[in-house]
Amino acid sequence: MTNLGSSLNRPPVSPPVEVEQRDWAKIGLIAVAVLYLTLILFIPALNVFVQAFSKGLGPFFTNLTEPAFQNAVRLTFIIAAIAVPVNTVFGLCAAWVIARKRFRGRAFVISILDVPFSVSPVVAGLMIVLLYGRNGWFGPFLEAHDIKIIFALPGMILATAFVTLPFVAREVIPILEEIGTDQEEAAQTLGANNWQIFWRVTLPSIRWGLLYGVLLTNARAMGEFGAISVVSGNIASKTQTLPLFVEEAYKQYQTEAAYSAAVLLALLAVVTLVLKEILERKTRIKDVKEEA
Repeated sequence: MTNLGSSLNRPPVSPPVEVEQRDWAKIGLIAVAVLYLTLILFIPALNVFVQAFSKGLGPFFTNLTEPAFQNAVRLTFIIAAIAVPVNTVFGLCAAWVIARKRFRGRAFVISILDVPFSVSPVVAGLMIVLLYGRNGWFGPFLEAHDIKIIFALPGMILATAFVTLPFVAREVIPILEEIGTDQEEAAQTLGANNWQIFWRVTLPSIRWGLLYGVLLTNARAMGEFGAISVVSGNIASKTQTLPLFVEEAYKQYQTEAAYSAAVLLALLAVVTLVLKEILERKTRIKDVKEEA
């Protein structure tokens, strides 16, 4: 009883100083991160919307009906509609070969696949000009056959395909390596051919990673500026994509049109982020079910 009473009369133990210091450190880091994001992301993004709608909805929708703007939107979607499927197919093939085969030079192939990540988009556009331009390696042949690559849609598609090359493959390779070949080999022993194995075994296993890679590819294709600006010539209503339209309109002091186009690009980015979050949640739920 004496021990119990003495323990009850004891003053409460104060929390260690180290715990308080850690809490203050966390609060400080969070504050710095929020301040940093506010200065470089939230305020600039908010300013775009404020400037776009500063004179009301009427001028905003009027800018969206301008022929130059509509042509830029149409050209952006055309380029993405071609480059994204091409790189999806390429990414699947490259990922399957890299993940399923062990061959000499495999590390070099993976390094080549990552080149678009390390090379500046402007440099990538310049490389395409040096290959397919009038004075480039293939220039005389293309000019003799009246084939126009630079300052035309084909060159813009090539530039977009180059900068979006690695996304699908880089998302699918780790998934293929993780799932292994057991299911595919089991399906093959049951008599399934390669096409059936791909559609019924491999594709369902990689579908979320594949969709994530396609989503990133599409976002980069629609927002690409550097490589496109080099190979397109930025010709209004002809070779001007939406990001180029924003720059040109702002240079010509057509700020309302520039901000209206920027709002559309921002909304595309928001949609991309929402879809990205959905895919990540689907992936996490799938991983939890497999662990259970």
